[in-house]
Amino acid sequence: MEILKLNPVFKDYIWGGNRLKDDFGFDTGFDKTAEGWMLACHKDGMNTVCGGKYDGMRLDEVIEKEGLEKLGGKSCLKFPYFPVLIKLIDAFDNLSIQVHPDDEYARRVENEFGKTEMWYVLDAADGAELIYGFKEKISKEEFKNAIKNNTLLDRLNRVKVKKGDLFFIEAGTVHAIGKGALIAEIQQNSNCTYRVYDYGRLGADGKPRELHVEKAVDVSVCEPPKYDINPLGDEVRHGGYISQALAKCDLFTVDRYKVSESASLNADENSFNHILVIDGCGEIDGKAAKKGDSFLVPAGYGEYVLSGNIEALITKI
Repeated sequence: MEILKLNPVFKDYIWGGNRLKDDFGFDTGFDKTAEGWMLACHKDGMNTVCGGKYDGMRLDEVIEKEGLEKLGGKSCLKFPYFPVLIKLIDAFDNLSIQVHPDDEYARRVENEFGKTEMWYVLDAADGAELIYGFKEKISKEEFKNAIKNNTLLDRLNRVKVKKGDLFFIEAGTVHAIGKGALIAEIQQNSNCTYRVYDYGRLGADGKPRELHVEKAVDVSVCEPPKYDINPLGDEVRHGGYISQALAKCDLFTVDRYKVSESASLNADENSFNHILVIDGCGEIDGKAAKKGDSFLVPAGYGEYVLSGNIEALITKI
């Protein structure tokens, strides 16, 4: 199979801004854009293919035609669904404080999958913060009372952020992206979110947005995060590029490549490689690539080359 270039799916949630248009050059179709779904095979968002043999086809149609193993690789077969969803997130305003369930709870209650995710900070305004777990361990009852008494913000762990920070957010971690942060998010292929607190904002219908307090209390781990905010590995210099391991778990592996000349990589039979270009421009096996482009290299494709002056996040299973 050939390398697939993917068209993003855009979301216009109320906290979004203009950076996906201004910084990445996307024509999103919205006045304000919150998210670009860069690798999406989900009922709430589905990429289409741009150019080549599969031009205009939905990603799920390509999978149905070619088979999940041929496109995604042997590692994908342990999942009953395409395993990852990858986004660009522009937080012009604060996102709601929220939590995601694990697989067991999500399957039992929502007929959906759980959601563990990773955030890589692409840029951050001065003073930008994220909420990441609790300051100290509290009971479920204390958590519920803090929501009821409007003191939840006092109990949560606020972290100042800068470009290059890495957050690994297991299911059950209470979290929120703060205004001024531009994030690349790699997550389980799920859209199951329980909103805990939303700053009293109104939705498009003029009513307060729905909260999911009981479910949030059920699934939350009410303690400080157990991971720091550094990438998994240090930068490693090679001839013509720099590589860095960002995160690795049973659900996904993410590495960053900053290419000044060229880098030879490999998509073996076990997993696809997803390439999200986060800066610069160049080529991917002869295909022109620029900031914001999204490419899916099929499993078993073998060696491919990134060339030019290009920085990318590469995700595989």
